[in-house]
Amino acid sequence: MRAILLGGGLALLISLIGTRFAIKQFTRWGYGQEVRDDGPTTHHVKRGTPTMGGVAIIGATVLGYFGAKLITLSPPTASALLLLLLFVGIGAVGFLDDFIKIYKQRSLGLRSKAKIVGQTVVGLTFGILALSPLLEDDRGQRPASFSLSFIRDLDSFVLPAVAVVVLILVMVIATSNATNLTDGADGLLTGCSMMVFGAYTIVNIWQNNQWCGQSDITYGKCYEVRDPLDLAIVAAAITGACFGFLWWNASPAQIFMGDTGSLALGAALAGLAVLTRTELLLVIVGGVFVMETVSVMLQVSWFKLSRRLTGTPKRLFRMAPIHHTFDMAWGEVTMVIRFWILTGLCVAGGLGIFYAEWVAGT
Repeated sequence: MRAILLGGGLALLISLIGTRFAIKQFTRWGYGQEVRDDGPTTHHVKRGTPTMGGVAIIGATVLGYFGAKLITLSPPTASALLLLLLFVGIGAVGFLDDFIKIYKQRSLGLRSKAKIVGQTVVGLTFGILALSPLLEDDRGQRPASFSLSFIRDLDSFVLPAVAVVVLILVMVIATSNATNLTDGADGLLTGCSMMVFGAYTIVNIWQNNQWCGQSDITYGKCYEVRDPLDLAIVAAAITGACFGFLWWNASPAQIFMGDTGSLALGAALAGLAVLTRTELLLVIVGGVFVMETVSVMLQVSWFKLSRRLTGTPKRLFRMAPIHHTFDMAWGEVTMVIRFWILTGLCVAGGLGIFYAEWVAGT
């Protein structure tokens, strides 16, 4: 527990101070955000705001984690290192995307195919290593399992290795793009991510307390997770890093996280879901991210279908992702707060289901 508090606290302080430094440096270098012309007109005033703030979130997380390990004199585990590899790797893809936007002064960075290639390389590396027998612990547990999972592995859904790697890859791409879609208003993704990663910190702590690797577990269903305590440290570090970043990212934002942060946060969520055996639970805990993605899918599908049927394309929502529709109706600050509330409800529901399953199994 001491390491978890240290990881979260260090990451918060580093992010709080580091983001302020990033704002000064990025402003000096002219690393300003380009705003999409078809977005809400109220967002046009944000053009030129420093971006790539995700560098501060990623840096604070990594330093917070390793700082906690150094202070507690405990070695890092395979699961935590894999999660950080995924987090930093997808963040690097986002960094390249942001840098191209800044260098070419346009709202589009990497081509969609190039971005998918980058996500695929990192996601496949993570998936293959997570299933590798080289990373088994002394109980024969690997970071990832061959079963589909909800709150724990579903024994009736054991998959071949290739299928599991594909599933992990799909989760990494889908979740990182979902958080990328959500990052469209001051503090929106930062606040939502803070709550979701906070929830996973609690899940990891509970899994560690009821871990099958302990000899004194005498009741209930224990959890077969390779390194629950170390995963809790990483989750707490990301939570703290988002907390510190929110100080500067809240409306009116002095810096944006950019694709560097939004893609990395989504990938880390996917990685946590895989490594904690809670893949389907992520759909509930991250319900707001699912809603944002579905709104874009419905908007595009309805636009194409109406054009084919009537010759006149129509929109299902005023603007997608869905938060832009509510932004125009309620105003940005009100929309962000209400989406935070929705995230809180999703997190509470997910944690409630997680705990109820354990109680029912006792």
